Amino acid sequence: MVKKKKTDSSARSIDELTNEYKRLNERRIEAQTQLNEATNRLKELQKEAEEEFGTSDVEQLQAKLEQMESENEKRRQEYQELLEGIASDLEKVEQESTETELSDDA
Repeated sequence: MVKKKKTDSSARSIDELTNEYKRLNERRIEAQTQLNEATNRLKELQKEAEEEFGTSDVEQLQAKLEQMESENEKRRQEYQELLEGIASDLEKVEQESTETELSDDA
């Protein structure tokens, strides 16, 4: 007579293990696909950066960004000063015009 071994309650069946393997394999395939897509996108972005900015090095791009922001701020200040000058000149012209009208009326 052959004695049957008692199965441990924590032991899983071959079907359960096979199903888990399939799930894990699908997750691995999805992760690999995402990695491939991310790698391809990174290569595309590096190529674009090379073409547009002459480098794809992150530190060099950061320095270039800071330089561009500084230049933009300088241009914004110049533009603001120009507009303030125009507004001031316009106010002077309007004031002179009003004074001329008042002296002509007197």
